[in-house]
Amino acid sequence: MSTDSTAFSPLSRQADWLDKYDFRLRMAEQGRVVSVGDGIAWVEGLPSAAMDEVLRFDDGSRGLVFHLGSERVGAILLSQGSGQQGLTAGTAAFLSGRNLEIGVGDGYLGRVVDPMGMPLDGGEAIQTMARRPLEPDSPPITARDFVNRPLVSGGKMVDTMIPIGKGQRQLLIGDAGTGKSALALDAIVAQKGRNVLCVYVLISQKRSAVVATIETLRRTESLAFTCVVVAEATAMPGLKYIAPFAGCALAEGWMHAGRDVLVVYDDLTTHARAYRELSLLLRRPPGREAYPGDIFFLHSRLLERSTSLAAECGGGSMTALPLVETEQGEIAAYIPTNLISITDGQVYLDPRLFAAGFLPAIDVTRSVSRIGGKAQHPAIKAEAGRMKLDYLQFQELEIFTRFGSRLEASVEARIRRGRLLRELLKQDRLCPLTPEQHMAWLVAYNENLFDGLDGVRLAERAAILFRALADRPVGLDEPRETWLAAVRSGLEGAGDEPST
Repeated sequence: MSTDSTAFSPLSRQADWLDKYDFRLRMAEQGRVVSVGDGIAWVEGLPSAAMDEVLRFDDGSRGLVFHLGSERVGAILLSQGSGQQGLTAGTAAFLSGRNLEIGVGDGYLGRVVDPMGMPLDGGEAIQTMARRPLEPDSPPITARDFVNRPLVSGGKMVDTMIPIGKGQRQLLIGDAGTGKSALALDAIVAQKGRNVLCVYVLISQKRSAVVATIETLRRTESLAFTCVVVAEATAMPGLKYIAPFAGCALAEGWMHAGRDVLVVYDDLTTHARAYRELSLLLRRPPGREAYPGDIFFLHSRLLERSTSLAAECGGGSMTALPLVETEQGEIAAYIPTNLISITDGQVYLDPRLFAAGFLPAIDVTRSVSRIGGKAQHPAIKAEAGRMKLDYLQFQELEIFTRFGSRLEASVEARIRRGRLLRELLKQDRLCPLTPEQHMAWLVAYNENLFDGLDGVRLAERAAILFRALADRPVGLDEPRETWLAAVRSGLEGAGDEPST
């Protein structure tokens, strides 16, 4: 083959194509757009169209077959052509014979993309070596492994009382403005240096919220191992619908390559609303709260793809943190109950705790991790069990203080200790703790080494303890006696002698 530059000219490529062209009769269907509106295109003349098949339009627009009728099909629009008027009635439509796909690979790390995989950060086009469908089958049960490895979230309450394992689906639920997104961001920041890749999916969020999220990830140096998939509030309903599936496909690419991935869906309430909007526009029969009857299937087929793979299948994992918004704390609403039944537990954020200044506003009594305890380190599990019992007993006893009656000395002591624990459980944003730091403060609390301190002195003493252990690290597998000695030694520089 000639290496001359003329060999790669357009004319030479055209001549080569003509030499290899197969001259035979081909049949293809050509449809016609009947009407367009609200992100929906009705097309006639495509009798062979299949569900979830990609449509190409003459003006460059793309759509997804979403409804099959006897005479016409309904398609949700995913992109608009370059014309000023956009897609109009009369435009020719063609079947692609393909389902939606997205490129996967490390090229997406540190990037902000739309659900089609196109860059939104002004950077270069992303080069990928492989592509994955947006909705493949979830891994079979034979390819899955038990959830037995912890995922460090960095939160005092989550890692000790509501632990999460790699491959788990843990729901973050609460009213608007209670800190669900902040908790999810903290979990991503906590993965720095832990060889866990992250995907953050923003569904129907305001541009200001999108910019704030990206800036937070960039400021904490977490964007380098994170891909942000954005379908903002002004995007077409079709993009909002496919956004979580696109993020899941990206995470699956890394999972099947043997990597550990954390994916956040923020949030599935707005995703359900987008699906309801599309279904009503396509004249599907409405069900409870006007949602279509397959809304449960929609989210179950998404979240069932999160798992921990067996070693013979690569050994990767995908941990899902879906967010769902409640109204006035009503967790028994339609969408929240659906997601609670699909996931492996939930972290409930109480607006009353948030208003009282207890941050993160996690209500331990209504939060649960059904399988995360099996992935928790035994040493932390033992210490956290003692602490959680104290906290639950304190919450019950504190109710009696509202009546103003005199309490027994033992009850008053438990209440004082519970209030100390409540102050200890408070945590600032973007300040994740390591498992070793969790072990340190748990041992210190269980041994009464924090007793008699107020909020400010408590925070100062805890900070001194963490700095001391950073200089003289102790492994989680070390005996408790070693930990106790290290904690006592670390607190000697705190100024006040710890209580005994």
